[in-house]
Amino acid sequence: MSILIIEDNAQLAANLYDYLEACGHVLDAAPDGVSGLHLAAARHYDVIVLDWNLPRMDGLTVLRRLRGEAKKKVPVIMLTARDQLADKIDGFEAGLDDYLVKPVALPEIEVRLRSLVARLRQSAAPEDALVVGDLRFDMATAEIQRGGRRIVLTRTGRRLLEVLMRESPQLVTRARLEQVAWGENPPGTDLLRSHMYVLRRAIEQGGEPTLLHTVPGSGYRLFDNAGA
Repeated sequence: MSILIIEDNAQLAANLYDYLEACGHVLDAAPDGVSGLHLAAARHYDVIVLDWNLPRMDGLTVLRRLRGEAKKKVPVIMLTARDQLADKIDGFEAGLDDYLVKPVALPEIEVRLRSLVARLRQSAAPEDALVVGDLRFDMATAEIQRGGRRIVLTRTGRRLLEVLMRESPQLVTRARLEQVAWGENPPGTDLLRSHMYVLRRAIEQGGEPTLLHTVPGSGYRLFDNAGA
């Protein structure tokens, strides 16, 4: 899973980051509400862990703006020392998906995150298609086309393309792509580079404009220069 932690307690944030990363997840972290909201609005995450008492913008305001202005439906778990019923009600009315009162054992947080994401994925209505420029990925049939030309990919290739299209035009890190393709046990060799080479050859043929862009040392971005 890709997880954003918005937490101003540096020690707690570090403990969460290290534990969840060791579990195979891909993490970003923000120490205040403003930077947390910026990351949450600009990038795709499977789930967000949000503190209430944050500098620059409190967690409840972050949540309300995320649901309102940013129109983001990403699941959010509030991790806070506030244990009053009124606080919980305010949180859920603002759009929370789960509420945990500190202190909480790290394994319980990880289990809650997995359970929440799995439940919401099962209940979500399927998307019709992902579209970037003239590249189209039909989610119902798994058919991929570019400008009417049919593209055939392996299962791994389809997984990589899906996450790149979902996050377009944002950067997708190498670690995230490896986790998507191979789960918690990515291969030791640089197999990702080979898969990305095959993917690029499949989606860019006959002088078609470049869609897949390498960001040296970081990862890859999929976007249409013509529409940028």
